[in-house]
Amino acid sequence: MRRLLVAATVLATLTLATACGSEDTPSDSGSSDPLVIKVTFDGDSVTPNGDRVEVAKGQDVELQVTADVAGEIHVHSSPEQELEYPAGESTQTIKGMDQPGTVDVESHHLDKVIVQLEVH
Repeated sequence: MRRLLVAATVLATLTLATACGSEDTPSDSGSSDPLVIKVTFDGDSVTPNGDRVEVAKGQDVELQVTADVAGEIHVHSSPEQELEYPAGESTQTIKGMDQPGTVDVESHHLDKVIVQLEVH
């Protein structure tokens, strides 16, 4: 009986460890879950402000925007993307980028870089 209990415990532990490991590994095909970045516009400031963030090639990026006024985010990717957001809360999606390198995401209105996406 004790052997059966030990075997069941080992099997349950291995099953959980395997399940956790597979969820955290992004795929090379870009089919992984979107990367979520919270962005807050408040007056003349934006948070984050110039942070570097790694993103997998082909992975979408969701910006969860909270803004005091409507505006536009410019993504210096190829092709370039422009995302208009309303005042209040919204989610804006940057479509996955296929070219490795650094992509600036900025607010032209504030003339500030929000994040730099390091595409790998």
